[in-house]
Amino acid sequence: MASTRDIRRRIKSVKNTRQITKAMELVAASKMKKAQQAALSGRPYAELMARMLGALADRVEESHHPFLAKRDVKVRGIILITSDKGLCGALNSNVLKLVTDIKTPAKYAVIGRKGAQFIARTRRELLADFPANDRTTFADIKTVAEFMVKQFLDGVVDTVEVIWPRFRNTLAQVPTIMPILPLSSVKDVIADLHSDAGVVASASTNVKAVDSQMLFEPDPAVVLDALLPLYVNREIYQHALDAKASEHSARMVAMKTAKDNATKLLGDLTLEYNKARQAGITQEILEIAAAQFAA
Repeated sequence: MASTRDIRRRIKSVKNTRQITKAMELVAASKMKKAQQAALSGRPYAELMARMLGALADRVEESHHPFLAKRDVKVRGIILITSDKGLCGALNSNVLKLVTDIKTPAKYAVIGRKGAQFIARTRRELLADFPANDRTTFADIKTVAEFMVKQFLDGVVDTVEVIWPRFRNTLAQVPTIMPILPLSSVKDVIADLHSDAGVVASASTNVKAVDSQMLFEPDPAVVLDALLPLYVNREIYQHALDAKASEHSARMVAMKTAKDNATKLLGDLTLEYNKARQAGITQEILEIAAAQFAA
């Protein structure tokens, strides 16, 4: 049995660990709530963009836009979203498994240090890497989106896809891969935006008559050219917010589990300490009794 001094030292260490993990759990819970609110705040924007694209859908020729042009896929372009820091359970490793499953030629733009380290370690082609700040701003994500769109238009990559941990709830984050470019059609874009905004299709019919009377200057084709890049930027930004909510949720759960384990270990160590202390007292009593009997 370990000495009482060693057990006291371990108890102190476990108490410090429990205090740290509890603080990190509270911080992650606060950040998670803010990240969820940021993700939900994009719904009105998505609904308005869907209405405008719906009014444009029947007035333009889709095939002339480079985002809607079909091409043979030789090299995939992938935006990989991970975290900068660890201590978030299996969140990053689950996302990186999707990258491991990709066997076709691909080039990567990475948001987050963990993803950049993995791409470099596995000798995959890295186009660029960007930091994953705690406060995800549209300006930061717009830089990533415009970079990948330029690679797509220049022919460096033939697709733009996003791999990220989709936030389902506090306990579940699902690794997901989703194509962004090329777009299939404007109608599919409208359906995606309505889905993101939480709008039921039947509810949007009330404003259809108003949307059909929209006037676009200088002409619908120019407005569509301006809206589709905004759609791409918004989709990637929404996925980045989703990934940030997933990160904070996974970290909160991981820290809560660590805190609970520390509490359980602390109880076991306290019991062991009491047993060792009682054994020491009993031994001292026996020694005193033996000394008196010998005298």
